Amino acid sequence: MGVEISRPRALSLVSHDQQIATLRRWYWTRKPDAGFLLLDFPATLLQALVFDEWVEARNERVDAVIGSTVSESCPEVHEHYQKLGILQMPKLIPATP
Repeated sequence: MGVEISRPRALSLVSHDQQIATLRRWYWTRKPDAGFLLLDFPATLLQALVFDEWVEARNERVDAVIGSTVSESCPEVHEHYQKLGILQMPKLIPATP
């Protein structure tokens, strides 16, 4: 997974359909017991629902979704994962002068 984790985030430059296709290919070819960390995905409610279907089809589970103030640009995704009880919001530490 080191290669996957360190790969630069070029997905924001591709279309929505290409992004889903790339992540689908990766998800279905990875080893079932391999953990993973996705950045900037899912970015829409549709992507979240599709991802949930993939996870369910492989009889796996997502332990946590870590949100941020930056990712709150799609409140539907936050609400979706909050309803599932897996949304974690990190505590922000104020900068010291």
